[in-house]
Parts: sequence; structure tokens; C-alpha cells
Amino acid sequence: MLSHGQIWSAIDQLAQRYGFTASGLARKAGLDATTFNRSKRIGPDGRERWPSTESIAKILAATSAPLDEFLGMVARRGAAQSRALPLIGFAKAGEGGFFDDGGFPVGSGWEEIAFPGLADERAYALEIDGDSMLPLYRDGDVIIVSPAATVRRGDRVVVRTVEGEVLAKQLKRQTARTIELASLNPDHPDRVLPLAEIAFMARVIWASQ
Repeated sequence: MLSHGQIWSAIDQLAQRYGFTASGLARKAGLDATTFNRSKRIGPDGRERWPSTESIAKILAATSAPLDEFLGMVARRGAAQSRALPLIGFAKAGEGGFFDDGGFPVGSGWEEIAFPGLADERAYALEIDGDSMLPLYRDGDVIIVSPAATVRRGDRVVVRTVEGEVLAKQLKRQTARTIELASLNPDHPDRVLPLAEIAFMARVIWASQ
């Protein structure tokens, strides 16, 4: 028998696999951005809600994911149990000793956060500090970063410079010598950085709402 948790977990996994947050996937599918929010999964009477068949059909069309892929995520919910990811404050990420040369988490001083269904064993979490990334990321939001994920134009990324500056931006363009980063906050300028100044760049694969 299917459970509410299996279906909602499969939606979360589908969003993550195709590089979206749950709200981003909803927008991509032409749905209201809040369709898959946690608050929508419980009714006013406290009972669990089912997502509509129409909403599931639209996210499958938006991602071009076959139905059997989605059903596999439903069936494998047991494999999507939460595991602990390293968690560090965004500002602290600029300090030394937390990452290796490839941008993977190392060392001590990490807290942990539980996150379900993530295949990348080297992924980690950063907690946003301040309002420099509004309106996309707010103070206290958590983003999940995958150093192993392929980065393409338009992806949201975390970049750390060799000087220790840590940026959350959108990859606008990458050439043989530079990367161009679009700011998430219109009040902050875009950046163009020489590749020689980049310690690592990793893709943001999920963000809390």
C-alpha cells in the first residue's frame, strides 16, 4: 500500500535529481510555486494530503522523466532514508581547514543535518548568513552543495576563491580563462573572476524553503 510519505519523497527526489528545489520544480511545471511546500502536505485538519495526479503528470512532463523512473523512486523510499550531511555556516566556509583542493568537506568543526535520498556521498550543506542573497536565499536557509555534480550555464553554484571568499551565484558563462557569475541579489554586482583565482566551484542541488 502506498503512503503519503512515499509519494512526497519521490517528488522531492525527482526535483533533486533534475536540479530543482521543490518550489522550482513546481514553477518549471507551470504550477504554483507553493504546490509542493511542506505546509501543503498537511491539511487544516491535520490529515496528510495527497498530491494531485495532474501535478505529478506535469512535473514528469517538465523534467521529461519517464513514469517508471518516478515509480522507482516511490518504491525505493527505503533507500531514501535520511543520512547526516556536514553542515557549516556560509561565512565560516571561507576559513581554512574545511575543504580539500577539490571542494570536498574535510576536517573538523562541521555540524550535521539529516537529508533524505542523496546519492552523492561527498555532498554537504551550507547555512546562509545575512541578506546578500535575497530574494532567493534568506538568512538561515540551508543549501545542499554537490562538488561532484556537473556544472552548466544557468546553474546556481557556490564558488570559493583561493583567498577564501565564498560566493553563491548563478553561473552565467565560463571561458578558458574566466568565469562570469550573475548575482542572486539585484543589489549586488555580477562578478567576473579569473579561473586562476578559483579554488573550487560546486553546484547547488537543493535549498530549503
